[in-house]
Amino acid sequence: MTSPPPGSQSQRMLQLLDYPFFVSAIIGVVLISISAAMIGTYIITRRLVAISGGVTHACFGGLGLGYFLGLNPVAMAAVFAVGSSLGVEWASSRFRLREDSAIAVIWALGMAIGVLFVFMSPGYVPELNSFLFGNILTISHGDLWSFAVFTLLLCGFFAWKYKQIIACAFDRDFARVIGLPTRFITYTMTVFVAVCIVLTIRLVGVMLLMSMLSLPIMTAEVFTRRYGAMMAVSVGVSVVCSLAGLFIGALADVPCSAFIVLINAAIFLLAKVGMMAFRRDRG
Repeated sequence: MTSPPPGSQSQRMLQLLDYPFFVSAIIGVVLISISAAMIGTYIITRRLVAISGGVTHACFGGLGLGYFLGLNPVAMAAVFAVGSSLGVEWASSRFRLREDSAIAVIWALGMAIGVLFVFMSPGYVPELNSFLFGNILTISHGDLWSFAVFTLLLCGFFAWKYKQIIACAFDRDFARVIGLPTRFITYTMTVFVAVCIVLTIRLVGVMLLMSMLSLPIMTAEVFTRRYGAMMAVSVGVSVVCSLAGLFIGALADVPCSAFIVLINAAIFLLAKVGMMAFRRDRG
């Protein structure tokens, strides 16, 4: 078996595995993709895709405030994300405010606060681009531990309350009528959504995060509508697309986040067109 010629793409891919930071990026991509697909299945089923955009842009307010005060911007983004997501749930249930209206408020407010405090921050903010557009290659071992702990907690909660989560995702009012702890499930999942968004910002950034939480699940919906199967397929699609985007981006020396989203979109379109053609041939 002959080895690939010098400078070939296959050799370069193997060489990337020699770098510890790239191996860390691979582990981080897999963990984030699993969590994002599980969370995305929940928000797609509940028809709350817009909340990912609202909370994501609310995070920008936390990032700006963190830079202005000299605090950890990720921690401040997490505070804003959890506070805004819980605020949406609380306002919609307490004041009968439509969830999409509440999301629009936190979306605009988060961006306005972020722009204001980034502008007021002294000096240049070098890490801002990595939060806006993502840079998974810069993650640390501490980040990996955060991703791993979050993924384990999320999987554990799903294993514990799987049937209740499905009931609340499909019909929260019916779940409340039959006596399920809808408030506990809803608020816990809301916190998971917020934390997942903060972690996923490191992968694809604020600008492209909504696609990470929706495109793999939309692809899975082409093949199945059962919650468990849809979540399993979306996890597989998310992991494969993210790894492919990571390698292609590294080889082409361009942001990995763009390729991750483009590959996800291409897989969705191919699946949709292929399924339409298959059904037409059968009909």
